[in-house]
Amino acid sequence: MKLRSLLSTLLSLGCFHAAQPVAADPAAAVVRTTAAIPGIDARSLPALGSTAFAIAHQNSGELIIERGADRVLPIASITKLMTAMVVLDAGLGLSEGLTVTRADIDTLKGTGSRLPIGARLSREQMLLLALMSSENRAASALARHYPGGEVAFIRAMNVKARLIGLDDTRFFDSTGLDPRNVSSPRDLVRLVAAAAAYPLIREFSTADERDVRVGKGSLRYGNSNSLVRSPEWQIGLSKTGFIREAGRCLVMQAWMEGEPVIIVLMNADSRWVRNTDANKLREWLQGVGVQRIALAGVAGGG
Repeated sequence: MKLRSLLSTLLSLGCFHAAQPVAADPAAAVVRTTAAIPGIDARSLPALGSTAFAIAHQNSGELIIERGADRVLPIASITKLMTAMVVLDAGLGLSEGLTVTRADIDTLKGTGSRLPIGARLSREQMLLLALMSSENRAASALARHYPGGEVAFIRAMNVKARLIGLDDTRFFDSTGLDPRNVSSPRDLVRLVAAAAAYPLIREFSTADERDVRVGKGSLRYGNSNSLVRSPEWQIGLSKTGFIREAGRCLVMQAWMEGEPVIIVLMNADSRWVRNTDANKLREWLQGVGVQRIALAGVAGGG
C-alpha cells in the first residue's frame, strides 16, 4: 500500500502520466513497414502469432517493420532488463552477499523457485539468475537490497524509464509478475538498446547455462530462451517473459549480415509460437537484406 500511495503521489504531481493496457484494436492487425525502405512489402512477411511485434535497426532505433508498435501491454519478465540496469547504475558491490527471505516468495502468481529461503548468493549471481533463467526470487532480492529498499528501487525503475524515453512504460515490481508492468513494442526497442550498452547484461542474458553454488550444493541453471543455443542466431542480448496476462514475450538484440537488429515479440500463445515467430522474422530479414535496409537510410546516422 505504501508503494501504491507513492506512485499515486508521483502521478498527481505530474512526474509521469498513467498508462493502461489498451483494448484490442482492429488497426493493430495491420503490419507496417517503414516508408523509407524501397521495394519492401509488408505482405511478404509470413503470418506471425504474436499479437504485437517490432523490428528495428539498433543504430538508429528506426522501425523496419511492426504491428501494434504503440500498443501498451503487460511485459512480464522483460521487466528484469530494467531491474538489472537500475542495479548496475547504482554501483553496488557485485560481490556483496544477498540472502533470499520469505519476502521474496511469489504470493501474486504462486510461482515456484529453486532458490530456497536462506540461500545466500552474491549480487552478481543474483543478476545472472534473473537475466539468464528469469529467476523471480533473485530479482526480488536485488530490489530489497537496494538503498531505500523496494519502494526506492521501483521509483528508480520508473525514473530510468523516463530518462531513456519510455513514454508507454510503467513498473510496479522488479520481477514482472505484476501485470501492471506494461510497455509497448516501440518502447521495448528503446529499452533493449539501452540495456545492450551494459556488457554484463549482454553476457548474462545470453549465457547458455551456469552452475551456481547454493548452500553446500550446486545447481545448474539454463537460459529461458532456447534460441541462444541455435547456431542460426548471433544473439547479443536476450530476455523472455511470461505471465498469463502478457502471454509469451521475447526481446533480443541480434546481429544479421553484420548489422545490429532489435526484435520485440509480445503476447504469443506459446513458447513454440514465440520461437517460430522469431525464426520467421530472421528468415524474412535475411531475404530482404539487412545491409540493404541500412544502406537505404533506415539506419539514419548510425
